Amino acid sequence: MSRWLKSNRAFLAFLLCFGFFRLAIADWNPIPSGSMRPTLLEGDVVLVNRLAYDFKLPLSDISVAHIANPEHGDVVVFTSPKDGMRLIKRLVGVPGDVIEMQRDVLFINGSPAQYTLPEVVAEPTAHDATTPGIRVTEQIAEQQRTVQFLPHAVAMRDFGPVTVPPDHYFFLGDNRDNSADSRYIGFVPRDHLIGRAHHILVSANIKGNWLPRIERIGERIQ
Repeated sequence: MSRWLKSNRAFLAFLLCFGFFRLAIADWNPIPSGSMRPTLLEGDVVLVNRLAYDFKLPLSDISVAHIANPEHGDVVVFTSPKDGMRLIKRLVGVPGDVIEMQRDVLFINGSPAQYTLPEVVAEPTAHDATTPGIRVTEQIAEQQRTVQFLPHAVAMRDFGPVTVPPDHYFFLGDNRDNSADSRYIGFVPRDHLIGRAHHILVSANIKGNWLPRIERIGERIQ
């Protein structure tokens, strides 16, 4: 055994370094659902910067050092405080913000988001069917992103107002009427944040023909 360890020590050192790198510095996260459409699609795999906000001990939520504070508009991977599932959503509320929704219109600290003229799209559903969707550009808190709504879906379109408590954050999916976000799971503690997603690593059409989506590889997440 000792001879095997000696002859393979370089490979073992590589595995240890790679494991530490993934657990503490950078990671990747597959997108299994449509809650962040159209920004992220089912079959995307995103790169996650684990050092964006905190340096944590590997395999734990123990923060050794704060590096930076999460900002409005960040796309963040975190652990759900409701059931421990790993989720990815957009940050819309930081500590102290007052968050409200009225008929799908987002308000932050009393200021409503501004929306462009809607684009009607066909949103894919189960069994190769589609449902009408409305896609718009949402601008609020000096951030701009594309979001969409599903008029025929059952969703929470009115919410709050609520105040984000200290060391907690409020998240929404870009696919507003098909997202289990902070409207349902509550505020997310800072120690549940895993990292910020910044680029698409690879992508494949897992809802269709499984072919790679070459045009999405390396795309920056807005």
